Amino acid sequence: MEHIVTVQSIVTASDDWTPFADFVDSMEPTDAELDAIELESPLILAEVDLLDAQIITLDRTPNEVDARRIRRARNRVLAARVALVNRRAGTSLPGGAA
Repeated sequence: MEHIVTVQSIVTASDDWTPFADFVDSMEPTDAELDAIELESPLILAEVDLLDAQIITLDRTPNEVDARRIRRARNRVLAARVALVNRRAGTSLPGGAA
């Protein structure tokens, strides 16, 4: 029978003295990934608001205020998606494709 155990150096990989310190440093997000997150953050926040509005109605019958809240949250998600697509369309793509 083989036992499954954790490797202590993996658990404490953030310490500089571990053999995986270089690996942990490479796990940091790149500037391009951080820029993409920042670009998509309005959409992410709008989706979180929609999810919150939907969660509120899980344990009860939605009333008119709940329905309005969900409808407005959906509209914000759609507007954020349109804005994101428009921003991405304004950037130039590598390769010179038009």
